[in-house]
Amino acid sequence: MRVTVLVNRGSGTVKKKKLTAESLREMFQRAGVEADVRLLPGRQIPDAAREAAKGGAEAVVAGGGDGTVRGVAAVLIGGKIPLGVLPLGTLNHFASDLKIPNDLAGAIQVIAHGTAQPLDVGEVNGEIFLNNSSIGFYPPIVQARDQEMRHSKLNKWLAMAVATFKLMPKLSPLDLRISSGDWQVDRKTEVLFVGNSEYRLSALNHGAPDRLEGGGFLCVYVAHTGSRLALYGLALAGLFRDVKQTRSVEDWKLRELRVDVRQTRAIPVAFDGEVSTLRSPLLFRKRVGDLRVIVPSPEPPAPA
Repeated sequence: MRVTVLVNRGSGTVKKKKLTAESLREMFQRAGVEADVRLLPGRQIPDAAREAAKGGAEAVVAGGGDGTVRGVAAVLIGGKIPLGVLPLGTLNHFASDLKIPNDLAGAIQVIAHGTAQPLDVGEVNGEIFLNNSSIGFYPPIVQARDQEMRHSKLNKWLAMAVATFKLMPKLSPLDLRISSGDWQVDRKTEVLFVGNSEYRLSALNHGAPDRLEGGGFLCVYVAHTGSRLALYGLALAGLFRDVKQTRSVEDWKLRELRVDVRQTRAIPVAFDGEVSTLRSPLLFRKRVGDLRVIVPSPEPPAPA
């Protein structure tokens, strides 16, 4: 098997473990995989993925966090070349949902011996997302977090805490019209969250455990707290349980939806933990089975 491995050299695991192209190449070789390994700045990885796809790689492996993986997936979507994942980021939600081991050797074994399976992804205004997309209070806080990390050299968690403390009192609810076909609702909300499958919305138990089962629906969640104090209460509840169980979250399963943001045309939108500015209306849709991903092979049934 011949693969191209594109690793974000800025990821925390690369720095912590002092990984090099040569050390990774040797690990793949021990697993029986011929790997062209490149450590690159994150911004260069999508172009390198296009080059690898045109060069005949049997698979393109993304090494980094969910943002890095999304960048490679955006290149491979709709094609035949499968995506492999080395979970080298902070949280690695995508790999976790697909049951890809968090340790490097285990993830390489999946690439060497796993199965390429079609996977659903989401899309909004032409941008794909693997896990989820959201608008509301989260994208501006991510933008502020990244500024804190650049200016103060704080780690990601501390920078997120500082950004949240600074911005939460200043953020206002969004005035939205959400529609799908003949159905529509108007809502004022602090956050609209769109997942590729049903999500557990708890800080201690976060993710989408049924990603491999598909289903053809986007899962849409809208918070309606009505006050700043209630929003803090909802965030606190999310530390201990799934907030979908509260009366402050409304949810629907939709194949596609349109979101009109009434107070602005340009709005920050989060995709898998990264943020871009898009123009309203936001058109979300499900792309069923459009991305081939290497996942762990099913375990053989136990002998009778």
